[in-house]
Amino acid sequence: MPIRSSPFFNMESSAMLSMLRHTSKSMDSKHSKKSSGSIGGGVLKMFKLLPMLSSGCKMVNLLSRGHRKPLLKDYATTGTIFGFRKGRVFLAIQEDPHCLPTFIIELPMLTSALQKEMASETVRIALESETKTPRKKVLEEFVWGIYCNGKKIGYSIRRKNMSEEEMYVIDALRGVSMGAGVLPCRDQYEQEMEGEMTYMRARFDRVIGSKDSEALYMINPEGSGQGTELSIFFLRSH
Repeated sequence: MPIRSSPFFNMESSAMLSMLRHTSKSMDSKHSKKSSGSIGGGVLKMFKLLPMLSSGCKMVNLLSRGHRKPLLKDYATTGTIFGFRKGRVFLAIQEDPHCLPTFIIELPMLTSALQKEMASETVRIALESETKTPRKKVLEEFVWGIYCNGKKIGYSIRRKNMSEEEMYVIDALRGVSMGAGVLPCRDQYEQEMEGEMTYMRARFDRVIGSKDSEALYMINPEGSGQGTELSIFFLRSH
C-alpha cells in the first residue's frame, strides 16, 4: 500500500482531538500549580543539560538506588528517549523497566535537534501510521510518519528486533525508573565517532482513545503539582 503524506494536526479525528485537549488542560493547570520541587519537570530540564554532562557523573548508579516507597504508579508505562550525541534519537516503550520494549523506533531527528525542542517546555511527538493491518493493534504497525511539535520530520520503521547497541541501553537502564544522564560507550572508537550515549527515562500515563489511537502523557510523582510537559501520540489513519 502506498504511503501518503497527510498533515497530522489538520486531521479531523475525534479520538486524537480528545487526547490533545487532555494535554491542553494539563498545560493550563501547569502554570497555576507549578512547583519548584517537581521531579518530572526536572527530568526534562536535566535532558537539556546533557551537552554539559559526561559519563563520569555516574548518573545510572545514582538513579538505580531503590526507594523505600514507590514514587510512581505501578501500572504506569515506561518511556525512554536515547541516542548518541551526534546521532539520531530512539524511542522505546516498556510496560515495565525490567521487560523488553513492546515498541522501539529510530526517529528521523538528531539528538541535538530534540534538545533544542525541549527549550519550549512543551514537547509533543506524534507518530501517524497510514496503513491499517487487520487484527493488529495500533502500536504493532511498522511504518510511521513522525511529527515533533506540529512539524513533520520524516518517516520511520518500527524495529522488529533490537540491535546490540539498543539492547545495551535497555539492559543498562534496567534498574532506572526515571531520570536523565549519560551512558559510557562500549568502545573508544564509537565514542569518538558518535559521542556519548544520552538518555531520558520517565513514566507515562497511557490513554487509549480508540483501536486506532493512543497517547502517552509524562506523569510526575504524586503531589509534585506539575502538569504534562512531554506527550507522545500514536494514530492510525484510515
